[in-house]
Amino acid sequence: MAEIHEQLRNDCIVIGRLELCHVLLMNDANYPWCILVPDREDIREVYQLDKKDRLLLMEESAALGQSLMQIFTGDKLNVAALGNMVPQLHIHHIVRYRDDPAWPMPVWGRLAAKPYSSAAKNNMIEKIRAAHDIL
Repeated sequence: MAEIHEQLRNDCIVIGRLELCHVLLMNDANYPWCILVPDREDIREVYQLDKKDRLLLMEESAALGQSLMQIFTGDKLNVAALGNMVPQLHIHHIVRYRDDPAWPMPVWGRLAAKPYSSAAKNNMIEKIRAAHDIL
């Protein structure tokens, strides 16, 4: 089992597992924001995954994105794998709204992260787990 990068562990809450990926909730209540982290050692880029894992990553990403958009009825879903700060492959899934504080710009560097209260965090995790088959 691959260890989740320290920065992701500091910024996120691990909420479960899919067949390939760990599912994380970014601890930022400004946006509904999940991250998929493939459970593979020393992978920085999608092309480094074998074909089976690449296909599975795309399926898990699409399913998570669909679930997030159904739960939060966003205007747009941003999906990105930047990795400039965290080298471990991880895929951001951010629900965006035309009236969110960063729209239409990227969310990075726009606002300080607003950590979830305990109750709000539990509510988000329950919603995501209920809508998506997360172990």
